[in-house]
Amino acid sequence: MSTATLTGERADLLKTLDKHRGFLRYTVQGLTDEQAAQRTTASELCLGGLIKHVTRMESRWVDFILGGPQAMQFNERSFAEHAESFQMLAGETLAGLLEAYDKVAQRTNELVTTIDLDSSQPLPQAPWFEEGGRWSARRVFLHVIAETAQHAGHADIIREALDGQKTMG
Repeated sequence: MSTATLTGERADLLKTLDKHRGFLRYTVQGLTDEQAAQRTTASELCLGGLIKHVTRMESRWVDFILGGPQAMQFNERSFAEHAESFQMLAGETLAGLLEAYDKVAQRTNELVTTIDLDSSQPLPQAPWFEEGGRWSARRVFLHVIAETAQHAGHADIIREALDGQKTMG
């Protein structure tokens, strides 16, 4: 199904995802790799790291929708990868991070147009998830939207501290 012909809930999900992805992408336009890797606040966050983290987060949640809780196992390695996802490492480029983000976004968008939004998976065991809980594909997409929007806000603060550019206002 073409996204141009979508209406209703699926169109709303895609439009909202695209809006917040756009805000996030806007914060990094025109930056060098060095600027994208720069920390501008007391936080460990940098703009390239936020793009990398949101890419990883969205990809893992799509894996969860398709493969269940085993797609989101939590262990020492996954925690290290999570922490590393907020950093631009040596050899990473902003262009490469944005390309990876585009691929993940395309995969997510295709899934939004095809999956039964009521299909669900049991949540993995973790202290931050309710015991015995399940999330529908719809709930996962809403979570991805919320996390993308939250990190777009973080990115806006970091960019403003870098050179004064604001996403809005």
